[in-house]
Amino acid sequence: MTKPDLKTVKKQPEPWTPDTWRNKPAKQLPNYKDQAALERVEEIIGELPPLVFAGEARNLKKQLAAACRGEAFVLQGGDCAESFSEFGANKIRDTFRVLLQMSVVMTFGGAMPIVKMGRIAGQFAKPRSSDDETQGNVTLPSYRGDIVNRLEFTAEGREPDPQRMIRAYNQSAATLNLLRAFAQGGYADLNEVHRWNLDFVAGSALSARYEQVAADIDRALTFMRACGITGENVPSMRETDFYTCHEALLLPYEQAMTRVDSTTDTWYDTSAHFLWIGARTQDTDGAQIEFVRGINNPIGMKVPPELDADTLIKLIDKLNPNNEEGRLSLIARMGCNQVVEKLTPLVRRVKEEGRNVVWICDPMHGNIEKSSSGYKTRRFDNILKEVKGFFEVHRNEGTHPGGVHFEMTGQNVTECVGGADDITDEDLSSRYHTACDPRLNANQALELAFLVSDELKALRK
Repeated sequence: MTKPDLKTVKKQPEPWTPDTWRNKPAKQLPNYKDQAALERVEEIIGELPPLVFAGEARNLKKQLAAACRGEAFVLQGGDCAESFSEFGANKIRDTFRVLLQMSVVMTFGGAMPIVKMGRIAGQFAKPRSSDDETQGNVTLPSYRGDIVNRLEFTAEGREPDPQRMIRAYNQSAATLNLLRAFAQGGYADLNEVHRWNLDFVAGSALSARYEQVAADIDRALTFMRACGITGENVPSMRETDFYTCHEALLLPYEQAMTRVDSTTDTWYDTSAHFLWIGARTQDTDGAQIEFVRGINNPIGMKVPPELDADTLIKLIDKLNPNNEEGRLSLIARMGCNQVVEKLTPLVRRVKEEGRNVVWICDPMHGNIEKSSSGYKTRRFDNILKEVKGFFEVHRNEGTHPGGVHFEMTGQNVTECVGGADDITDEDLSSRYHTACDPRLNANQALELAFLVSDELKALRK
């Protein structure tokens, strides 16, 4: 009997259950003083209905598999962190609307389906660079998102409260209910979305640059109507698939939302269709990695510039041991000045190792700076520069640029400087509403969609 070649024998994964993460070192988790209260909340959430369904997550995985093969492109966008105070139907509608508008422009440029995922209905928890915050002579726990504590700098407000998880669940359920109505009830009609884009182009400072694209889309829709292709007889003209995503950070909540799918007898985290691991919690033996490796949702992982290729391959093999297309997305956030230098060796190594992943560009998190007026901001030109660098890397390496990931809002905020509206440092104070990181406003997000469309069109040629 011949001995097996040890190089070809894969190590069997360790047994997994939704609570094995508790045996691993955990980062970025709040310190709940009343553990009994936390356990009661976990039990309550564990009995609540799922927010999303396993079949929906499987459909998303199929669409992400197409992006892995270069046959689709991913658009992820939404708030840096959702809040309880700004919750409302109009805000949800406006974010959904801008994402639809962006997707239509990208669909035309790339001549491929756009997989739409919103950072919504669950993006409440935020990692922090420090456990504490000091103002003057007072030191209190850091704000970790509305699902954990309050933004107000008081001892009571900053105390982690497990009851807030129930409120986050209820708000997520209401948000998803409205999103499903929008996606399937006619609000996503392609002709209506195009009309919104025509309004944007007409009022944009760069209208001359974009009106040709808008005119081409208009002619295509006119031709389709002449051929009898309308929303009345082709449902895909008036409906769309829309998925939710957030960072898998607050593990007690994520565990409570994890259920066995009755049709496949496998585990799914029903808090969102897609969950990702952030740069601060991607230790190979850490709690967050341990949790997501066992759920069957499609998952993502942020890829910062300091991540080396050997560690990346180890993480890929831990999160996607079967090398399944659509299972794992790598969300690169390098910074505009080092995206080509830092991303190239990682993309090359992943390709050489034959790993199936979706490469997504996050041009937001590596480009945060402090403005002269004292506000945390991002420069539109730097965001665009990183997107262009991302496409350049994949063009050079012969790999597929799989998508983009933006922090944005449908509201008319002034948080990122630049763009066609030429928001300046002095403008930031007028409508700076974010509780965490600065977001692109609706016009900036749409402008970026036209620029990404140009990159997709060039790639197609």
